[in-house]
Amino acid sequence: MFQLYYASTSPYVRKVMAAAHCLGLIVQIEKLESAANPVKRDDRIARFNPLAKVPAMCTDDGTLLYDSRVICEYLDAQSEHTLIPVDGSARWSCLTRQALGDGLLDAALLARYELTLRPEEKQWEVWRQAQLSRIDAALAEINTQAPQLSRTPDDLGLITLGCALGYLDFRFPGMDWRALYPQAADWFAEFDEHPAMLETRPFA
Repeated sequence: MFQLYYASTSPYVRKVMAAAHCLGLIVQIEKLESAANPVKRDDRIARFNPLAKVPAMCTDDGTLLYDSRVICEYLDAQSEHTLIPVDGSARWSCLTRQALGDGLLDAALLARYELTLRPEEKQWEVWRQAQLSRIDAALAEINTQAPQLSRTPDDLGLITLGCALGYLDFRFPGMDWRALYPQAADWFAEFDEHPAMLETRPFA
């Protein structure tokens, strides 16, 4: 069994859980209660990750892993590398898509925290708009790639993109990204119906 500090609203945790679903490892994950927060430290999580951030995992041999990229690569290695190609151009395409999705998520989290965690008198609208511009740039790239992308979560880069778009729907419901990026919307509509995505959708 793997122990995982978990938060249902974290898109990075969702990435790990969706990957575990696709790899047939979900039944081996024990979810541990946590209260991950960028301001208030949860020292329970720090048992696995000194940064006290989720996802953080302990393997059955006591190895501590943290960061969604590391955990997903570990899980993939347990399943003969079915989500991350071992070499060649397919590997670099997968990892670059993962970086694009993670970058979109990083920007979205920063934009949200600016309004929800920073005191109103200290909020910096120019900073927030810069993050929203990064989101738009990522969406434009996903829109360009969408017609060539698989509509099933058969690669970690695609899973990351799916989790990123799902996070926008969850935390930015007023952002009508589908109108501006219809090819990305068309891809996501089918991709997000896969069981691995349905069963890991965030809930407050």
